[in-house]
Amino acid sequence: MPEATITLTVDGRQRTVRVDTRTSLLDALRERLGNTSPKKGCDHGQCGACTVLLDGRRTLSCLSLAVAQDGGDVVTAAGLGGGDALHPVQQAFIDHDGLQCGYCTPGQVCSAVGMLDEAAKGHPSHVTADLQADTDLTDDEIRERMSGNLCRCGAYVNIVAAIREAAGR
Repeated sequence: MPEATITLTVDGRQRTVRVDTRTSLLDALRERLGNTSPKKGCDHGQCGACTVLLDGRRTLSCLSLAVAQDGGDVVTAAGLGGGDALHPVQQAFIDHDGLQCGYCTPGQVCSAVGMLDEAAKGHPSHVTADLQADTDLTDDEIRERMSGNLCRCGAYVNIVAAIREAAGR
């Protein structure tokens, strides 16, 4: 099997690892680097449990080859906060009980952080009514922008409330 040595910055720490060239970023993070924050849900890019921020953009790590990300900066939900402080999105998820079993939560949180950044930069979604105006993160906007992240427990109402609060901070 062909292997390659890659270097990733994961949650602020530079890591070098040898991987089979067919290894997904998700498997490299979990199995080779011991970072179990991103979860393996469907392994087909349909559930969002594996969402991380890659070079600042939300990415489904199960669909990305690790070797293609050599030199990349990966932030998982575990690396979002500063020291003992939680990221505002993480705190909002706790405050609004935006989780039940917690399996999808790391991916939901990373996706929400990336989505809020996209909205702040003026990126429209499918439901954005006025492409010239500032993005108004209505509940419909939040739902559309987070539609790639599934919660099997059905905590969607609380997740939307958490993201709405975090957007206002």
